Amino acid sequence: MANKTPGSALALSPEQGLSRYLSEIRKFPMLAKDEEFMLAKRWQEHEDSEAAEKMVTSHLRLVAKIAMGYRGYGLPMAEVISEGNVGLMQSVKKFDPDKGFRLATYAMWWIRASIQEYILRSWSLVKLGTTAAQKKLFFNLRRMKGEIKALDNAQLNPDQVTEIATKLNVSEKDVISMNGRMSGSDASLNAPMGAEGDMEWVDWLADEEPNQAETFAHTQEFEARLELLGAAMADLSEREQDILTKRRLSDEPQTLEELSVVYNVSRERIRQIEVRAFEKLQKAMQKMAKEQGLPVGA
Repeated sequence: MANKTPGSALALSPEQGLSRYLSEIRKFPMLAKDEEFMLAKRWQEHEDSEAAEKMVTSHLRLVAKIAMGYRGYGLPMAEVISEGNVGLMQSVKKFDPDKGFRLATYAMWWIRASIQEYILRSWSLVKLGTTAAQKKLFFNLRRMKGEIKALDNAQLNPDQVTEIATKLNVSEKDVISMNGRMSGSDASLNAPMGAEGDMEWVDWLADEEPNQAETFAHTQEFEARLELLGAAMADLSEREQDILTKRRLSDEPQTLEELSVVYNVSRERIRQIEVRAFEKLQKAMQKMAKEQGLPVGA
C-alpha cells in the first residue's frame, strides 16, 4: 500500500468539544456486512479514500465505548478517544476482509493497543511497567478490585493483596505499589458535560434507533465472538502471542529482523511462528464458533 492513511481527511475531532463530538458520531450509519466487505475491498485494491473514511466513521462509536472503559486513569477523555481513533485508522489500513471476520472484531485490538500505549506513555508511574506482567497488573488492577468489592478502598488488606497477586501472577509487593500509585476516584458516567452542564456522560449512549455501537456491543453474537478471540489468543504460547501481537496487532509492527534478535533465531523462524500462530488462532476460533452455533467466518 501507499502511505495514505484511512480517515486522514476526517474533520471530526474530540478536541472540538466532547459532548458535541459524541453527539455527531452517532449520526454515521452502521454498515451491513456486505457493504463493509465491498468498502474494504475498494480500499485494499484501489486505496479508495472515501471507502476507508466510511469504514472509519461507522466505527467511531466503538472507539468511544472502548475509550470510556479507561476513564479511571485520570487522562483527558478527548485525548484517549483520539488515540483510539488512531488505532482504528491503522486497523482499517491493514484490514483484510477475505479473512472472514468483521472489521469491529479486528479493530478492537488496535484500538485498545493504541489507547493503552498512550496511557503508558502518559503515566510517569509506569516507567516501571516494562514487563508483560507489570502491564497486565496496571490494566487489570481496577477490574480485580471491583470483583472483590474493594474498588473504593485506597488500601488493600493482606488477603486482598494475596488474591490479586495470585490471579495476576505478580508479586504482592507489585500489587501494593501499583495500588498506592493508582489510588484515586473514578469519573462518574453521570458527571455533567458541556459548558452549561446540560448533558451527562451517559446521555449519548441512549438512542431511539438501532445504531452501530449497540449492534456491536449489545448483541449476543458480537459478545460471543469477542470472547472467542480472547480465548483463542489465550491458547497460544507466550512467544506466539508476543510475536503475533507485535507483527499484526501493533501500531508500528516490528520487523522479522527485530524479533529475530529478541528471540535469537532466524527471520525465517519468526515468520514461521507468526504464520503458525495466526493459523492456530483462526482454527481455534472457527472450532469454538461451530461448537457454540455461531456462523463460521461471519
